[in-house]
Amino acid sequence: MEVATCMTTMLKPVNTTPHPLAGEKVPLTVFDRAAFDTFVPTVLVYPAPAPPSNRALKEGLLRAVAAHPHFAGRLAVDDQGRPFLYLNNEGVLVMEATVPEGDMAAAVLLAGGVAANDHYSKLYPPAPKEKIGAAVLQVKLNRYKCGGLVIGIITHHRVSDGQSFSSFLAKWAMHVRADHNDGDFAAPPPFLDRAATAVPRSPPIPVFDHRSVEFNAGDAHGSRSYAVIPTEKIKNLTVSFTAEFVAELKRKARVGGGGAARCSTFQCLLAHVWKKVTAARDLSPGDFTQVKVAVNCTRRADPPVPADFLGNMVLWAFPRLPVGELLTSSYGRVVTAIRDAVARVDAEYIQSFVDFGAVADASGEDLAAAAATAGTVLCPDLEVDSWLGFQFHQTDFGTGPPCAFLAPDIPVDGLMVFVPSGTARGGVDLFMGLVEGHVEEFHKICYVLD
Repeated sequence: MEVATCMTTMLKPVNTTPHPLAGEKVPLTVFDRAAFDTFVPTVLVYPAPAPPSNRALKEGLLRAVAAHPHFAGRLAVDDQGRPFLYLNNEGVLVMEATVPEGDMAAAVLLAGGVAANDHYSKLYPPAPKEKIGAAVLQVKLNRYKCGGLVIGIITHHRVSDGQSFSSFLAKWAMHVRADHNDGDFAAPPPFLDRAATAVPRSPPIPVFDHRSVEFNAGDAHGSRSYAVIPTEKIKNLTVSFTAEFVAELKRKARVGGGGAARCSTFQCLLAHVWKKVTAARDLSPGDFTQVKVAVNCTRRADPPVPADFLGNMVLWAFPRLPVGELLTSSYGRVVTAIRDAVARVDAEYIQSFVDFGAVADASGEDLAAAAATAGTVLCPDLEVDSWLGFQFHQTDFGTGPPCAFLAPDIPVDGLMVFVPSGTARGGVDLFMGLVEGHVEEFHKICYVLD
């Protein structure tokens, strides 16, 4: 994809009154340290007529960042080697680019469609090789001659999880709309007290094995080992599920043996895809398969964390079944297995995790987040993130919400992301990495209902 970059600037909020946290050195919480130490790309697609001018978008961005000073800060390391967020107002990196006419990939994007295996890395800023001292929020505004706009963003995961970052994007859009309409807009301030989300007991009493689940003392998948292959052997797939398909899945999950009385869109789709990927892999019935499921802990903690919290509050659940049982069970039975595993990430588990972090800090233990590296083959397992509850649909700068959300390239077999569909109202798009030898069979059966 040919993209001509016009200009790169570092934008710094100018506050009439310094933010109360200005200059603070904010320690990473145990939730931050469990998050991937990486920049996460997000791509939002807006067809013509595009949102307001780049100047308006940048002014609105500065207003939003002024209330979220972590995004203008930098990751740093203290004299004992411990990472922290330095709220030094060094700014947000913004790139502005133009896309030449006749770019067919752009036409696909701006039509709201997503072509599997397309690479859109030029649409967002390149991830810095050195994370310490780099801008933790970087934005690229790609203007198309046809009138469309693609906003590519990278943000460091240890600053915020997906839920809180999507809330920040919605605030950015609100500021742009208010400025465009010459209206006064006072966004409610976010909850920025990260330390309040990780208060240990006195004394701390961890009661679960966190060292081998959330961190790298184990493999975060139940003491399994995984092969690593060249990334070109892992193909990126996009599968779109219509609202009608989801409704039929939910109906099937509620009836029959082991029927689930309640079934969310995420739960029923995960049950379906877990079945189909496992079938495509042609695993032995006696093998076990599990899914690493990201769980938002803000409402599960005691006390609950405010919804407008900026930071990380994600842990993981691990539904696990024998392959033969998974493939022969009803959707309701599989949904129940998923729900039961997620339910175990409760207030007691969260407090135990916080206490574990306190014990590790007291002993000087260096905690490294457990993360699959590029080329990892998770087979017979899966890992899933859901963006279905994120507020990307509220990122409306004045001409409507984005027509498509694009996930980054996925270089891990079995890693998948559910996002709201950009083409089918009420539908869901699945982005997934899968070993090339399993792709054809998965495509054959991915829409077949058990």
